[in-house]
Amino acid sequence: MTEADGVLAVDILLVEDNPGDVELAREGLRECKIRNNLHVVADGLEASAFLHRKGAYASRPRPDIILLDLNLPKRDGRDLLREIKEDEELKQIPVVILTTSAAEEDILRSYALHANCYVTKPLGIEQFLQVVRSIESFWFTIVKLPPK
Repeated sequence: MTEADGVLAVDILLVEDNPGDVELAREGLRECKIRNNLHVVADGLEASAFLHRKGAYASRPRPDIILLDLNLPKRDGRDLLREIKEDEELKQIPVVILTTSAAEEDILRSYALHANCYVTKPLGIEQFLQVVRSIESFWFTIVKLPPK
């Protein structure tokens, strides 16, 4: 969590290549009860650079939670998930898979790679916003996140 204007805010890393889904997530998180800083990257390579604070991301905070799409350009979300969960510095960050895939293979593989949660994106706008609000409610209100 980072402090802005004297108020703690949850740092969220959204790894998503679909601009429409990014805007829906932004809108859903804007309505959150918990103050948050949403950081967005569009592919797995950018996400890795963000998490390891390389290049343009050197001064970015470590996220409190990661919302990860599986089907990403440049580097697959599954590969990124493996990297996160095998890294001693990153493995405690909760990773919520937020993807269009409802394939049993993707669900099983994500959990085998130690995803903390698997959520299938609904097709409708209102349903997508409800999913984002539900993630916020559970992960930021009920769950105690690990300290940075």
